[in-house]
Amino acid sequence: MKQYEIMFILNPNLDNDNLKKIVKVLEKSLTDNKATITLSKELGQKEFAYEINKHKTGYYYLYNIETKTNDAVKEFDRIARINENVIRHLIIKEN
Repeated sequence: MKQYEIMFILNPNLDNDNLKKIVKVLEKSLTDNKATITLSKELGQKEFAYEINKHKTGYYYLYNIETKTNDAVKEFDRIARINENVIRHLIIKEN
């Protein structure tokens, strides 16, 4: 099993309902591709060290996943790049 850590930052101007919808879409991209989410943390709104796309803050989320193939990670990366409300995302392979 391959383990990954995924962190992403969402637009601070979104309301709670839209935040939850985007998080569900991102989670679904992982689970539909046979990844298991072992840790899911909402880290809250934090201030950036520098401005990103005219935003000074963002909502941070952290996921740890396990998967046998890279399909889930590739699909997550594709959706995160397309979605304009995802300010930044980072995927790190742990082992």
